Amino acid sequence: MHTFYQKSPIDNVVIARYNVDVKRIIVLFLSLIFSFSLCGCNQINSIDGVLPPDIVVDTETDGEETDAENRKKSYAVSKVDGLRVRSGASGSSAVIGYLDKNDVVEYVGIVGSYVQTVYKEKTAYVHLSYCKRLEFEVSCETVESAIDIGTSLLGHPYVWGSQRYHWGNGVLNKNFVRGEFDCSALVQYVYYKAAKIVLDVNTRTQIYNGTEVELSDLKRGDLMFFTNASRYNKTGVERIGHVGIYFGNNYILHTASDHAVIEPISSLRWSYYITARRVV
Repeated sequence: MHTFYQKSPIDNVVIARYNVDVKRIIVLFLSLIFSFSLCGCNQINSIDGVLPPDIVVDTETDGEETDAENRKKSYAVSKVDGLRVRSGASGSSAVIGYLDKNDVVEYVGIVGSYVQTVYKEKTAYVHLSYCKRLEFEVSCETVESAIDIGTSLLGHPYVWGSQRYHWGNGVLNKNFVRGEFDCSALVQYVYYKAAKIVLDVNTRTQIYNGTEVELSDLKRGDLMFFTNASRYNKTGVERIGHVGIYFGNNYILHTASDHAVIEPISSLRWSYYITARRVV
């Protein structure tokens, strides 16, 4: 006949304490798992803590708006002269233009081994290996809208004395030719299309538009006025021979002697600088 072990009162106390300790350990373990899961849900996958290049992290919290001057916009900058701008993301696609070293185009994203951009108002591509990504601080919505329109026009040919979009009073010119601009026609077009801001018809009258800006206060979107070799010795407004839109980081959006372009302001052009005007 087998005799079974009978638990003593002391045994019952030990077991009860054991059960409580086990429960505490289980609760603590579950709490740690839950905490780690919450921490991980807001993380972005990256390698060595470096964010993938096309991911933008939203830093707004508690409904606070981010200061527009602290936001940035990405562009692609050519690292070489003669960078081909293609109609498709392949080496067999048609060449629709070329970028000089340090020329800037819009950065839309990456497609294979190409950067997608906009050129002559069409989707275009430049090879990723021959350009770098550069960020510019953005301005107000109106300025950014005008700059976005201007950026889409890159590559359109410079045409001296081209038809204006309007006659300096908002009345549209029925003879306007899409895709043909000289310097003053370009700035007039982009600001009117962006926000119905009416600029005059040429550089020597546009210099009276807006308000004068000191060079130390120059901001993205301001109009920059220059003389040139043929007008350098003239006086008054007759010295004015060129206008462009300040893009930031010493870059200008304008029509050069060949086509619409975003490029660094050269030392020669700075020597021709006269004044700036703010129209927004």
